[in-house]
Amino acid sequence: MKEVVLITGASGMIARELAKKIGNEYDLRFLTRKKVRANEYEWDIKNKIIDEKALENVSHIIHLAGANISEKRWTPARKKELISSRVDSAALLRHALIQKEMKLKSFISASGINFYGTHTTEKIYSENDPPGHDFLSEVVVLWERAADHFKEQNLAERVVKIRTAVVLSEKEGALKKMVPPIQYYIGSPLGSGKQYMPWIHIEDICSIYEFALKKTNLHGAYNAVSPQHATNTELTKEIAEVLNKPLFMPNVPTFILKMLFGELADAILEGSRASSQKIQEAGFHFKFPDLNKALKDLLKAQ
Repeated sequence: MKEVVLITGASGMIARELAKKIGNEYDLRFLTRKKVRANEYEWDIKNKIIDEKALENVSHIIHLAGANISEKRWTPARKKELISSRVDSAALLRHALIQKEMKLKSFISASGINFYGTHTTEKIYSENDPPGHDFLSEVVVLWERAADHFKEQNLAERVVKIRTAVVLSEKEGALKKMVPPIQYYIGSPLGSGKQYMPWIHIEDICSIYEFALKKTNLHGAYNAVSPQHATNTELTKEIAEVLNKPLFMPNVPTFILKMLFGELADAILEGSRASSQKIQEAGFHFKFPDLNKALKDLLKAQ
């Protein structure tokens, strides 16, 4: 009999691709705001409502729910939503498990590489480093704390937190936004271009979730980031090279990005490197550790 895995954030890119990867091996269920398919169950985070049938016989929860960080300007209301969508959703699951007197084999939560702070430095961060002191760090700290409660309250045998870098996919996200300007000869690095952009191929991030699900001695935080580091300039140049397009335009000035995005611009204009050593030492092998090969794989149809 297949183990039951409940996935939140059902409409997100990672959830969709992960479902394709592990769907034959596990009995998958999804929590969503509006049920469409038979294996979907509704929940309403704001009103603290969840269809408890979603939790019957569940062995693992993969918690991917969370409003998109870079979708809108960070107004006070948006900031609350970014935190609530991650923290309150986990609390709703926790309370439902308590009511049903259930214990999971594992609670695997998405997290962010921004845990270490949004600033450009020569330091390469590992999981042993403390959190930063900006808004995104605060979001990730609260996010991970909400996950840790599952272990502390004896609701899960283990908790794994996947500190995710920028996920490269041809379907959506950062890469999909970067490609059209380069194709139309108006692409260029952002700000100084010297900020690091920790990245990971969509296939590798899904493989990390599968790895965390199957490797029962995994617990705690892991950086889900490619071993090869790249700055914003290097990433832009690599995309242009793979697309066989020249880069003519000067860097997009910092003040324009700040004018367009407000405080969110800091997340675009700053960035540091993070180490993937811990996940590799646990036995994980990246399929796409090299940026050029990753981009060729993703952009082959362009």
